[in-house]
Amino acid sequence: MIRRCRPWGGSFVMLGNSRRSPMPLCGHDTLKTRRTLSVNGREVDYFSLEAAGLAGVERLPFSLKVLLENLLRYEDGRSVTVEDVRAVADWLVNHRSEREIAFRPARVLMQDFTGVPGVVDLAAMREAVKALGGPASAINPLSPVDLVIDHSVMIDYFGSADALTKNMDLEFERNGERYAFLRWGQKAFNNFRVVPPGVGICHQVNLEYLARGVWTGEEAGRTLAFPDTLVGTDSHTTMINGLGVLGWGVGGIEAEAAMLGQPLSMLIPEVVGFELTGTLPEGTTATDLVLTVVQMLRKKGVVGKFVEFYGDGLDSLPLTDRATIANMGPEYGATCGFFPIDAETLRFLRFTGRDEDTVALVEAYAKAQGLWRVSGAPAPDVHRHAPPRHGHGRALAGRAAPPARPRPPGPHGGRLRRGPALPGAQCRHRPDRGR
Repeated sequence: MIRRCRPWGGSFVMLGNSRRSPMPLCGHDTLKTRRTLSVNGREVDYFSLEAAGLAGVERLPFSLKVLLENLLRYEDGRSVTVEDVRAVADWLVNHRSEREIAFRPARVLMQDFTGVPGVVDLAAMREAVKALGGPASAINPLSPVDLVIDHSVMIDYFGSADALTKNMDLEFERNGERYAFLRWGQKAFNNFRVVPPGVGICHQVNLEYLARGVWTGEEAGRTLAFPDTLVGTDSHTTMINGLGVLGWGVGGIEAEAAMLGQPLSMLIPEVVGFELTGTLPEGTTATDLVLTVVQMLRKKGVVGKFVEFYGDGLDSLPLTDRATIANMGPEYGATCGFFPIDAETLRFLRFTGRDEDTVALVEAYAKAQGLWRVSGAPAPDVHRHAPPRHGHGRALAGRAAPPARPRPPGPHGGRLRRGPALPGAQCRHRPDRGR
């Protein structure tokens, strides 16, 4: 019988080894694009897209600008070449490319279901290095890794004030060995942090706490700023694109490769523009909007492509709704559904407790790099590839669809059928079948 084990306290405290051993943050800078930006009296370096001298770079979709910056920063003549950088600008000619590029995300997000095998692999590599006579401490993630424990939830108690506490006690009892192992991992490995159980699902924690918008690191005694990007082992990692942070879900092997500083190979993606105009009419919800967007994009066919949202409809679309649309990326088949940074992004960062220095850096960096959405500005150059998909608020009506089939929603006509009554509000316990 597993002993009751509570390796973490009940409060949300970011845990992990504070020592950092990041991989190199930049390459050769052959195009001489490194510039300095002053933010609240502090100087930070960045790799300027404008300084690269690429024709038409200002017309690129925002999501491709993020990829372009990644290539500029890591250009080393081997894994990333100047030709790779220029290929992104050449994308404007045909709005597609067969060029394969090496993308290095700023960080990796994992949940416990896929994260435990990743930590096991790191531990196995340490054992192998030790067996060969080397120091086990040499094996560490090179990219920052956050592991959110959220896949061990089972509901045994409900309908009572102490249901959460009782369910948490059972969760720790059932998963004591796994949690103890993850606690060991957070102490043993550099660049590895764990979000304790009971905080929330990983992509929500990512949106509300972990994401920065703009990442910083130390390079040759200077602070370097660059876009916050990530890959995650949860398919709904795409939710973070609602915050203007480029990210998507990957498999465990790809995530481990990114952890160890290896670039992810990908074709320069096609980008489908989705124009949002108007405002949501009274009586409709974000769910109605999301179901409509999913239906339109499934008809269009966006598998393996980036979707980028633009238009004056973004002026009145709150970030929570943007995140909901971005979260459904796997349902409409796109690699990601990207929303650029704007004033609403800053409002959400402040609302969720990010400090003013972080918010100021996001604003200054986005404006300096052309990553800031300006209301009424020309649309990104995506329409030549295919007619942009339009979503107008007045075209929406209340819609309903079962969770497993978001494709064919139907209007509910403002009437909801009353379902069967739930059992009495009392504490119910389902026997643990594992005991």
